[in-house]
Amino acid sequence: MVLVDTSVWIEVFRRNDPLDLESLVSLDDVVTCGPVVQEVLQGFREQAPYQRARVGLFNLRWVESPMSAELFESAAELYRAGRRRGLTIRSSVDCLIAACAIRNQLEVLHRDRDFAALAQISGLRQRQP
Repeated sequence: MVLVDTSVWIEVFRRNDPLDLESLVSLDDVVTCGPVVQEVLQGFREQAPYQRARVGLFNLRWVESPMSAELFESAAELYRAGRRRGLTIRSSVDCLIAACAIRNQLEVLHRDRDFAALAQISGLRQRQP
């Protein structure tokens, strides 16, 4: 199973030359989580593309819904572990997404340097298209 990050969904939903996600992973293996859905949907300006993306994302399997206090603590610990190792994680949301992936033994498909850094200090499995 693969947790597709916002950075990849942005390329999937772009108007010109969209990324073909199915060339990278079977859609049957794609899962999502609340923070990814929020980040993706808040980026749409127009209603029609927003609705198409919303339908697609809500039809995926969700992990960590609802999210527990322990998950937020795990995300904070990831951020802190990075700081101790001299790595700057730019987004606390990325820490939360990584915590979801680690806890559910998922690989994160991304185009975001935060996940490569998080993999250095944790058991996060990640890859870039």
